[in-house]
Amino acid sequence: MAEQVHTQIFGNGENQYATPEDFRKILDEDLNRLYQLSLFLTADHQKAEKCFVASIEDCANENGVFREFARPWTKRVVVENAIRELKPRPSRSNNSSSLPSLRKQESSSPTGHFAADVLLGLADFERLVFVLCVLERYREHDCALLLGCSASQVRESWTRAIEALASIDQVVLSTNSVRRWAI
Repeated sequence: MAEQVHTQIFGNGENQYATPEDFRKILDEDLNRLYQLSLFLTADHQKAEKCFVASIEDCANENGVFREFARPWTKRVVVENAIRELKPRPSRSNNSSSLPSLRKQESSSPTGHFAADVLLGLADFERLVFVLCVLERYREHDCALLLGCSASQVRESWTRAIEALASIDQVVLSTNSVRRWAI
């Protein structure tokens, strides 16, 4: 009787774990999104490719992930590989030298989207915190565990990232107003 209940609750062992085919399907469906996540985390195409390839290899070699958790696990592998690649540390300063330069962002434009370019210009730790907490909706505590820091360091970095993005946005708004008046 207990065996029957166990089988009903946990399944019979078949089909509960993700197969290489499941991961292949996830990678096919989410290829662009996973690479974009890797790029936003690393801010460098070469590092993003290296991180992404390592993530694909990790998925191909994994056999202990429940099928229902395979998709979030795949994203988590990308995040962990990016963190391993960058080894980011929280910055201690609140000065504006860590803010991305508007001129630098306009000239580089690797993504073609100003907001993404500004995000890529953030310091590694601030960018990782912003991507994880804001874009990927990780909890502050989970982000702190992944990055090996305190929750307060995550909050401080999150604040710096938002301030940097807001200050760049203000520069763009004022530049656009000046251009409008000049026309």
